[in-house]
Amino acid sequence: MSTRNEADVDWFALASYRSGEGGAVRPALVLDHGRVHDLAETQSALGYGALDGSVDDLLADWPRTLEALRSLVAAAQARPDALTEIPGGADRLAAPYRPARIFAATSNYVDHADEMGTVLAAKANSRPYVFMKADSSVIGPGETVEMPETSEQVDWEVELAAVIGTGGRHIPVDEALDHVVAYTIINDVSARDLNMRDDFPFKFDWFRGKCFDTFAPLGPWLVPAGCMPDPQSLALRLAVNGEVMQDAKASEMIFTIAEQIAYLSEILTLRPGDLIATGTPDGVGMGRGVYLKSGDVMRAEIEAIGVLENPVR
Repeated sequence: MSTRNEADVDWFALASYRSGEGGAVRPALVLDHGRVHDLAETQSALGYGALDGSVDDLLADWPRTLEALRSLVAAAQARPDALTEIPGGADRLAAPYRPARIFAATSNYVDHADEMGTVLAAKANSRPYVFMKADSSVIGPGETVEMPETSEQVDWEVELAAVIGTGGRHIPVDEALDHVVAYTIINDVSARDLNMRDDFPFKFDWFRGKCFDTFAPLGPWLVPAGCMPDPQSLALRLAVNGEVMQDAKASEMIFTIAEQIAYLSEILTLRPGDLIATGTPDGVGMGRGVYLKSGDVMRAEIEAIGVLENPVR
């Protein structure tokens, strides 16, 4: 089932939030770019009951989930008086889900490669460079990024993240976006001084520099692909303490989202729920000689998705 550029009833998103009942995480429906509603309570109020389980469960059965969500959103638009927002909903959001596998593209914007001193081959003579981040690195909106004592160069990286809904192997580029069910924001926090090693002949250590707990803020929610404009045209921005550091367009990627999906599927079978962090533009701290410090607040923003804000300690 295609999910690309479809005429959904309107913008909506799936989220997870911490309820008042012992802080249990529950799924939520987000309307109008920010109104957060408990999913189960919304269904009950509107006489629907097709959606059950966590956001992870809903992603695993996406074609049925999407059809049910469209019907629910249409009903919500027809009867807005029946809906109740979660009090302080935006402040209670958790990571929208926890991807089992996070594939992350590096040096995928020319200006970012330049600021890092990376010399790239011509695209015609190259392939995407991908590493993996740990699922234990994932935190949600408002949660704190913990800086390791072993690093003095903790850095930010706003990235557009694509969530796979229909798995597959050897996916053609022209069909790749049909395998994406949603988009969200990821901040690929990186300990730059731990990415390099001199005790082995292998000079780069992406695992050590990228996989600390809390190093993958994710959210604020998942926007279905059919609710988005062309994802390759979206604007990305990141500010630290209100000062804009990164400001670019996804159109500046070297390898497009579709090309990254096709490349990954040459190597392994993509699965529902896999997340692809598609690379960061220029403006990172290392390119400026400025790094995060305790008390800083990062604000990552992507057009048509929303804002992901996280403090640093």
